[in-house]
Amino acid sequence: MHTNIDTLFENLWQDYVAITPSAKKVHELLGGGEELINDHVAFRTFNIEKVNLEKLAAHFRALGYEEKGQYDFEQKKLKAKHFEHPNDDQPKVFISELLVEEFSDEVQAIIRKMVDEVPDGATDADNFLYSGTYWSVTTEEYERLLEESEYAAWMSAWGYRANHFTVSVDKLKGYEDLAAVNEALKQAGFTLNTSGGEIKGGPEVYLAQSSTMADKFKVSFKDADKEIPSCFYEFAQRYTLPNGKTYTGFVAASADKIFESTNAK
Repeated sequence: MHTNIDTLFENLWQDYVAITPSAKKVHELLGGGEELINDHVAFRTFNIEKVNLEKLAAHFRALGYEEKGQYDFEQKKLKAKHFEHPNDDQPKVFISELLVEEFSDEVQAIIRKMVDEVPDGATDADNFLYSGTYWSVTTEEYERLLEESEYAAWMSAWGYRANHFTVSVDKLKGYEDLAAVNEALKQAGFTLNTSGGEIKGGPEVYLAQSSTMADKFKVSFKDADKEIPSCFYEFAQRYTLPNGKTYTGFVAASADKIFESTNAK
C-alpha cells in the first residue's frame, strides 16, 4: 500500500485523465493554469469479500483516513462510506459497493466470474486503486449488466480506478458559486448531468453538487471494441453549518443522481 498520499492521488489522477480527456479541459477552464483543490475522489466496487468496500478503504486508512459517514442507495442497490483525513487539505474519499445478492442470478454470475479473476493479494498492492480490470467480459455480458445496473456495467468495463474527481468550488478563484461554474462549463460546450436538476442539493442540505456527463471512451471487450461512458468531473460547494464549521459529509439523495453521470442509456 502507498505510504505517500500525494503519490497515490497523483497516480489516480494520471489514470483518470487518460480515459477522461475532458477533465484536463475542465482543469484549464476553471483553474486557468492554477491548481484546483480536490474536494473528493470516488471509487466503486462490489460487496464480495475479496474486493469489498473495506478492501479499498484499507488503502486510505493506512494513510490516516477515518470513516465519517455511511449511506444507503436502495434504488441503485448500493451502500457507501466516506472517509476524511485529519489534514483538511487532503481530499475526502467516497467508496461505494454494489449489493450483488440483490440482482438476478444471471447478473450475479457475471459479477462473481469477474471477481474470481482478481488474483489473491491484488487488493493489497500499491496500485490496486488504479489497476483497472482483472477480467474481460463480452459486449453481450456488458449489455446484460447494463439492463439491471449501470454501475455494474461501468465496473465491468473500467474496474478499479477513480470514478470521478471533484473540484472544490469554495476554494475556486473567480467563481462566486456553483451556478457560475455550471454556466462557464456550458458556455465552453460541456454537457452537464441534469438528472434531479443541474444542481443537486443546496444550502438547505449544506452541499450543492453538479457534474459533467462522462466522456465516451473506447473499451476493448472480449469480442469487440465499443465506445462507452468512462469517467466524469464533479463540482461541489459546501456550506457552513450552524456551529460555524463547514459541512464535510455527503447527501445520499444528491449522490444518487451523481451516479447517473456515467449512464450509457
